[in-house]
Amino acid sequence: MKALLLSLLLATSAATALADDNAKISGKWKIHINVQGNESDATCDFTQKDTDLTGSCMTDKGDKPMTGKVDGKTIKFQYDSDYEGTAYTAKYSGALDSTGAKFAGTIVIDAFSVDGDFTGTPEK
Repeated sequence: MKALLLSLLLATSAATALADDNAKISGKWKIHINVQGNESDATCDFTQKDTDLTGSCMTDKGDKPMTGKVDGKTIKFQYDSDYEGTAYTAKYSGALDSTGAKFAGTIVIDAFSVDGDFTGTPEK
């Protein structure tokens, strides 16, 4: 019985330690996007539960539901949109900097075979 309780306590501690290593990004972030010289901005409202992200991104095409994951300092999220009647998924992959005040990375839009970069900063 003691061994079982000790094992359970150690497993819980390890899971908590791993969760503490994940970036914390809940809240509103301003996202600046540059895809092949075409710049735009979005405001994403992230809700983080452990490693899962949900929320929405307000883009020039409206408010888009978003999902994603956090793994350490790596942040991945995506939302569906359309351009002139063609549906696409905007896929973001980036990393939080050491200060926790910015994340940056790449955006890929497979439907148009284009990619670019983005930066995100907390909305004040």
